[in-house]
Amino acid sequence: MKCPFCGHSESRVMDSRPTDEGERIRRRRECSKCTKRFTTYEIIESLPIIVVKKDKSREAFDRNKLLNGMLRACEKRPVPIDILEKTMDEIEMVLQNSLDREITSTKIGELVMDSLKGIDEVAYVRFASVYRQFRDINTFMDELSKLLLDKSGD
Repeated sequence: MKCPFCGHSESRVMDSRPTDEGERIRRRRECSKCTKRFTTYEIIESLPIIVVKKDKSREAFDRNKLLNGMLRACEKRPVPIDILEKTMDEIEMVLQNSLDREITSTKIGELVMDSLKGIDEVAYVRFASVYRQFRDINTFMDELSKLLLDKSGD
């Protein structure tokens, strides 16, 4: 690590500790030449996820955009924000751990719907109605029937 004071390329680590819930490591270093101390941070490099939309266009995955969709589905429902953020963390982890760098919006939507189904059924139906673009009451009723069948099967 290059010293910010004298430019010497050798330093030794004096202290290391995790920060940001283990997402980064803070290191206090001392330059071998001028003996001044400085701080560095290490972070895990993550590769960007590209979302392939239904019209075949591509855009970078935006966690906030997806979380906002989940929040809209849960509006006026007794779902705490921390549950949605935890769910978002889990979905993002699944996406990061997949070997694919390009993931379809269909796959992401299915992950969200599977999660919402276990959190709040009304939020699930709201999200599904927008995501699946229900055209009329019959498609809406079909989705409700599937939900009721799943629930009675449990």
